[in-house]
Order: sequence, then structure tokens, then C-alpha cells
Amino acid sequence: MSKISDKINEVKNYLHDLAEITPDSLQEYKSNKLVKAACERYFEKIIEGVTDASFMVIAQKKLDIPEDDIDAFAILVKHKIIREDLSKKLKQAKGMRNILAHQYGKIDDELVFDSIKHELVKDVKDFLKVISNL
Repeated sequence: MSKISDKINEVKNYLHDLAEITPDSLQEYKSNKLVKAACERYFEKIIEGVTDASFMVIAQKKLDIPEDDIDAFAILVKHKIIREDLSKKLKQAKGMRNILAHQYGKIDDELVFDSIKHELVKDVKDFLKVISNL
């Protein structure tokens, strides 16, 4: 399980780094392009790490082969590794990560900031706790 543990530690480090640079207010977030870009990049790296960890768990447990990244979360639900509500939140975060990474449409700074401040950290920590205990 060392690869999974390494990935968990990597994501925890990204969460820590994100927490250190995330401003307290939306106004501060929007006005500092450097901080905003760094927060967006950490968001991407965190979700990529969660996705990688999902695939590692699936491979280790020899579960169904996912068709794509989003399917990996559904497989973990199917095998009762994560809850449906957590899967839904991770799928939404993955969608937001894709918008950030590929610039699909206009990025909603308020939505990204709110997600970073109120959802991402909690959801990712929940996920990491579950896979740490496998």
C-alpha cells in the first residue's frame, strides 16, 4: 500500500499548501492574480491526486476497470468504499478541475473560492481518511 500512502501524503501536502495561501475574502482572492492562479493550480493537483488514488485503490482491490476518471468514483461507491454523497462531491470537484485546467468557458471565481474555502478540503480529507483505512 506504499504507493497509495505516498499519494495520500502528496495530496495532504497540497491541501496544507493551499490552506496557507488561500485568502480570507473573495475580494482578496479576485484581486490577487498570482494567489488566484496558485489556488487554482493546487485545486487541480489535489483533484488529480484524488483521482490517481482512486485508480490505485481500484487496481489494488482488482475492482471493475473504470471507463474514465468520473467512473472511478462510481466504482468505489459500488464496492462500498466511499459513500454516494462523497462520490457526487468528488465528481463535481473533478468537473471544476477540468474547467480550471482546460479553461472551458468562463471561470466563476466566486464558485471556485467558495469551493476551496468550504468544500474541497473537507471532502478530500473525508476521501483520504476512507482510503487510509483500507
